[in-house]
Amino acid sequence: MSPTPPSPVADINAAAAQQITGVFCDIDDTLTWEGELVPQAFQALFRLREAGLKVVPITGRPGGWVDHIARMWPVDGVVGENGGLWFWMEEAGLQRRFLQDVQTRRDNRERLTDLGALILSKVPGTALASDQSYRDLDLAIDFCEDVPRLNDAAIDQIILHFRAAGATCKVSSIHVNGWYGDFDKLSGCRGFLQDRWGQSLEAETQNWAYFGDSANDEPMFAHFPISIGVANVADFLPRMRSWPQYICEKPGGHGLAEAVDVLLRLRS
Repeated sequence: MSPTPPSPVADINAAAAQQITGVFCDIDDTLTWEGELVPQAFQALFRLREAGLKVVPITGRPGGWVDHIARMWPVDGVVGENGGLWFWMEEAGLQRRFLQDVQTRRDNRERLTDLGALILSKVPGTALASDQSYRDLDLAIDFCEDVPRLNDAAIDQIILHFRAAGATCKVSSIHVNGWYGDFDKLSGCRGFLQDRWGQSLEAETQNWAYFGDSANDEPMFAHFPISIGVANVADFLPRMRSWPQYICEKPGGHGLAEAVDVLLRLRS
């Protein structure tokens, strides 16, 4: 049986919106669109913080990106590499947390390097993601960011190679990310909230909304009562068993800005 179709984002319950104290959001094709950060979406992050809400991007992007975003963006921290690490700024400087110790990351890197070479040899048209050298825990295989878009059959082949090697993998809007270890965006949120504010995710679930666009957001869509997909999430729903509760009319960062307008209006 298919999941319940998402409701329009305009139908968000006002009482639920009043309860929100923070927003988690994906980055690629959720804050961005067609490879660029949408100005209205970036401004929406400022607007959320001005309204007293916390803002935490949750992304498949690498530790190198997370370092920059945590320092420079209007955010309260960033969870990266699909839940494998989280950074935030304090007066004492940038705080970094990794789900795996240094030796485990080194050992896994050797295995992932070999696996990446195998995937590239077996699935024509693939490439390592251009940001692979900035990654700490995972392997990102590019299927459309800097290579001509591959079809679904090729993406399925990448997934099969990851799984055959015993790796966890998730499909984003641009990459298939794989890693060794039992973590995802939701477990990364759990670790982040505990380390950053000493809070339990389970106790705080009703107080956060989540914005996403693709299959690697599925654990978040399943967990948060206010889960919002930008319009382009429709392309990934056939790959997902848990769908967002709400969906925007507009794609990418344009959709995020649309939904933030709704949330802030309901709270005013």
